[in-house]
Amino acid sequence: MGAAVQQSSGNGGRRRGRRRGRSQPMAEINVTPFVDVMLVLLIIFMVAAPLLTVGVPVELPRTAAGALPGDDEEPLTVTITADGRVQIQTTDVAREDLIGRLRAIAAERSSNRVFLRADGSIPYAQVMQIMGALNAGGFSNVGLVTDTGGPTLDEGGE
Repeated sequence: MGAAVQQSSGNGGRRRGRRRGRSQPMAEINVTPFVDVMLVLLIIFMVAAPLLTVGVPVELPRTAAGALPGDDEEPLTVTITADGRVQIQTTDVAREDLIGRLRAIAAERSSNRVFLRADGSIPYAQVMQIMGALNAGGFSNVGLVTDTGGPTLDEGGE
């Protein structure tokens, strides 16, 4: 029978040095550019996030209630300022035109959620009138915006 012949290169069968003509694939992932991009995006979002809120100055009442969950769509905000003006987002709207404007906006939106911001000095009756106009305009899901950290009802008794 024939015997198998094993050839040896003299160095124990191992190759030493680099192969010529071919480059070895890199087996490590360089994460430094990824981290750099993520840090830049983080800084951009930290700077831009405060600018996304509606910029009407209102002294909101303080409550102990938690925040509502958000939607995919930009929230519609109706504001009642301290001097009684009504604004949709940042646009002043006359009270007699409010329901018509709200119906037009409701026809274009998929969500019927609206956030109502009212200055703490506004009488309750005026806030309820605007809430009625919101309902008549097609927005049945009304969220009242307040500042957190206000008084709770259970502080005195227990």
